[in-house]
Amino acid sequence: MSVADIRQQYEKFELLEASLAATPLEQFTLWFGEALKAQVPEPNAMTLATATPAGRPSARIVLLKGFDERGLVFFTNYTSRKGDELARNPHASLLFFWPELERQVRLEGAVEKVSAAESDDYFHSRPLGSRIGAWVSPQSQPITRAELEARNAALTESLGAEPPRPEHWGGYRLSPDYVEFWQGRPSRLHDRLVFQRGPDKQWSRMRLAP
Repeated sequence: MSVADIRQQYEKFELLEASLAATPLEQFTLWFGEALKAQVPEPNAMTLATATPAGRPSARIVLLKGFDERGLVFFTNYTSRKGDELARNPHASLLFFWPELERQVRLEGAVEKVSAAESDDYFHSRPLGSRIGAWVSPQSQPITRAELEARNAALTESLGAEPPRPEHWGGYRLSPDYVEFWQGRPSRLHDRLVFQRGPDKQWSRMRLAP
């Protein structure tokens, strides 16, 4: 089969203005709950796109670890490529794709580090191997597999059963000012409903052409 011939018909649901929640947080909470109910694999997996000050973009999958009225939270190495780009250009975009529901959610906004207490709480909830891994990996730096395994063995022994959170590891929160809910529809006439926050911090709503 030619790659050009691969296509999917979208016909499960619709998203109309009358059924849209009052706020993007309410709508996201609803859709995230439906993704959980549908047993979407890793429903909290999201593409994080960052960019250098010059505008060169990069993207990767990270995991959502919390969301509320303040924004969406993920954790990573602050000295990684994404950490470096966020330090110099603290704006990003997130994308959720739930193919089982024929849905996407796109969010854009400013990013800042969460508090040290929030990072500590999440770090100490992780499995021991993951906590040690945060110490082991000089993320985004060149390394051989042998070096990585040697670091893991040495730090597993030296850090013990209760490693502290390294200062170079913690959380970020994206506070969205643009949230788009995309629902696949037949004949590529998809539903795209957008919340956009203005200077007065109030949300406006609009439909975009698919």
